[in-house]
Amino acid sequence: MIYFIAPFLGWLISGSLKFFINYIRFGKGAFGKIGNGGFPSTHTTIIVTSVTLVGLKEGLNTPIFGLGLAIALIVIIDAIGLRRNVGKHAKIINKMIIINKLGESGLRESMGHKKHEVIGGIILGILIGSFLYLLNNLI
Repeated sequence: MIYFIAPFLGWLISGSLKFFINYIRFGKGAFGKIGNGGFPSTHTTIIVTSVTLVGLKEGLNTPIFGLGLAIALIVIIDAIGLRRNVGKHAKIINKMIIINKLGESGLRESMGHKKHEVIGGIILGILIGSFLYLLNNLI
C-alpha cells in the first residue's frame, strides 16, 4: 500500500508547495501560474519519491531500483531539456500569432523547468520517500 501512496503524496505535497510559492509571488493569479513548470518540479518529485522508497525498502542493488533510477533520469532530462524547448517554441509561435493577427489563442509557454526547480523536486522527493520509509517501519 505504501508504494501506492508514495507518488500521490509526492504529487500532493509538491503541487501544494508550488501553489503556495506562486500565491506568494503572484497573489490571486497563482491559479493561472500552476502547470508544467515552476518550483519544485512535481514530475521529478513524484518519481524521486517512489524511487527513494523503493531503494530504501528493496535495496539500492536491486533491478527494480535500477529501473526506477533510469525512469527518474528520463523524467529529469525531459523536464530540463525537451519540455523547456517546447516552451521556447510556444513563445515564438505566440509571437507569430500576434504579428499575423490570427485571432488564435496562444500556446502555454511555461512548459519546462530550470535546473534549480528540478533539484528542488529531487530533494523534496528524497525527503518524502525517506519519510514514508521511516513511517512504514514504525507501523
